[in-house]
Amino acid sequence: MDIVGDIAIIKEPIHGGLDKGDLERLARALLRETSYIRSVWATASPVRGEYKLRTYTHLAGEERSWTIYKEHGCRFKVDIAKVFITPRLNYEHARVASQVKPGEVVVNMFAGAGLFSIIIACKSRPHKVYSIDINEHAYKLMIENVRLNNVEDIVEPIHGDAAKVIEERLHGVADRVLMPLPDLALKYLPHALKALKPRGGVVHIYLHIHAPRGVDPLEKAWNTVKNSIPPGSRLLHARRVRPVGPRMLQVVLDVEVAGSG
Repeated sequence: MDIVGDIAIIKEPIHGGLDKGDLERLARALLRETSYIRSVWATASPVRGEYKLRTYTHLAGEERSWTIYKEHGCRFKVDIAKVFITPRLNYEHARVASQVKPGEVVVNMFAGAGLFSIIIACKSRPHKVYSIDINEHAYKLMIENVRLNNVEDIVEPIHGDAAKVIEERLHGVADRVLMPLPDLALKYLPHALKALKPRGGVVHIYLHIHAPRGVDPLEKAWNTVKNSIPPGSRLLHARRVRPVGPRMLQVVLDVEVAGSG
């Protein structure tokens, strides 16, 4: 179960065992026993589609899918039906923000409702965070969240495809690039490299890695990307972020990309 603001999201059992009536009874019990949950939903599909969304079934409480979610002292308006959101990236948001140095320019290629971008703006002292998402609903929520957290002078929400945005206006501007959408990381990696300044910079690459027994997922992830980045680049850090399926992990590689001169 995930808690997003005052919404509880029950993950339906993969192998069955609970029907909708069972889930509704569980949902009503959650509302009775907690003071902070106002709405309970169950996932009704896996994450899918261009915007990486699930469908949900309302079980009990207020029938609304939007809420105010708080993380690391920041507040975010989110809608679970319209934008991807998971509290399981809480640690990653803080970890990446702690690495951003004063005066950096950051490009977030897949920003969603703006959590990574805004937490960086609030916790570090970047010069600018270009915060891109192709989902119009996410873009509109991002604009609201930038205002909600008073970081209008740092975070610039941009609606569009990250590859096109970088090619048209963000070529060679970034000290750091975030790629928090594993499904597109390898395809969009060449564009992330183009966003970096000529002297190079850091790219945070999130990947889904299938790791059968005996396979190191971090080593496999590095082997997957190392031939696609400039010679002289080096792996700064790698970590397992979270499981996403049977023997499937989300991992992150922090890569220092060598400059062109």
